[in-house]
Amino acid sequence: MRKDIYERMKLMKQEGIKPNFAEVARKYDCDYRTVKRYYERDSDIKPKREYQSKLDPFRQVIQDKLELGCGAYAIYKFIEKKGFQGKYTIVKDYCRKIKKEQIQKATIRFETNPGLQAQVDWKEELTLISRQGEMFTINIFLILLGYSRKKYISLTLSRNQDVLMNAMVDAFKYFEGVPKEIIFDNMKTVVDRSKTQYEKAVINEKFYQFSKDMGFEVWACRPYRPQTKGKVEALARTVDRLNVYNNEFDSLEELDEIVRELREDLNTEISQATGKAPNELWMKEKEYLHPLPTKDILDSYLTIPLTRKVSKESMIVYNKRKYSLPVNYIGKTVDIKEENGKLYIFYQQTEVTSFELSEKKYNYKIEHMKEILRSDVMKYKDDDEIENFAKRQLQLYDNL
Repeated sequence: MRKDIYERMKLMKQEGIKPNFAEVARKYDCDYRTVKRYYERDSDIKPKREYQSKLDPFRQVIQDKLELGCGAYAIYKFIEKKGFQGKYTIVKDYCRKIKKEQIQKATIRFETNPGLQAQVDWKEELTLISRQGEMFTINIFLILLGYSRKKYISLTLSRNQDVLMNAMVDAFKYFEGVPKEIIFDNMKTVVDRSKTQYEKAVINEKFYQFSKDMGFEVWACRPYRPQTKGKVEALARTVDRLNVYNNEFDSLEELDEIVRELREDLNTEISQATGKAPNELWMKEKEYLHPLPTKDILDSYLTIPLTRKVSKESMIVYNKRKYSLPVNYIGKTVDIKEENGKLYIFYQQTEVTSFELSEKKYNYKIEHMKEILRSDVMKYKDDDEIENFAKRQLQLYDNL
């Protein structure tokens, strides 16, 4: 029995979707009759519906309102105005039953074939505190490949549509390919109208074009109905492991590096779901991913520049390496861009400086080093003395 197909057909039936059997068969590399058989499985058991309870005519309305996050008493008062003549306790018990069923559904794991599916989620407005007591409010973007459980996580300062698409492009590069379909939870940056009991979701036009350019199909699940427990658990574990860094970092750049390191750790550790490391299963899964689009298409969606704040040392951090700037940029936020083995640094769209990407921890230009020395510890020294000292310092950094 193909569990992946059966679970997908069961899900579609629950959502009231009549699939195109031939199209689904192509995705799962099987005969369309197999898909049709799984979809129609148990469909002959259809008990005749009889209205024996005062609640029956309002069940669909109650479910829809629960999906919007409404409480039982608010729903009771709403349907009371629509003609419901029962007591509040009936509504409360029914709401409790629905929520319990949703929790049970949320624990079902839908296993997928390699390259078929991924899921996207956000941890919104996570607050962490630096060693200096400064509060940083960040978002964590997560996308998880369904077969291998390989994860891409990144730190962002907002969750707008450009940031989402930028993060997804980076993820596709990280995965070295694009899954056939991606599940979203009706986030406003993806859908213009959420999925309900009666209507399908309406995908945002700009995001729909993005999905076509990248080569994946958008699946928007109904609110409050997570598609797998794995995605939720992955995000919860990620956040838990970030919380321990409270009072253990100095800057946003360092926090970004912590998130990057955590991403690598998550992909090398054994997954409870598969018993193997995500990176190990990904070696098989990446063969089934769609190829990346052309560089021009990818770059067209990379509209959000990387930013860094210039430290008191007159340096920025990129990939655990420090790079210097002129001292008049201390405290300012600059944009950075990596291209063809070089790091370019911009301020207000004007290039400030550039470096060859380096394995050295400290990367100074001698003119920047002289400026830094002249502004502080050697402000009373002459130029020759400052230059000689700067050269010796750079030599020490090279050796380090």
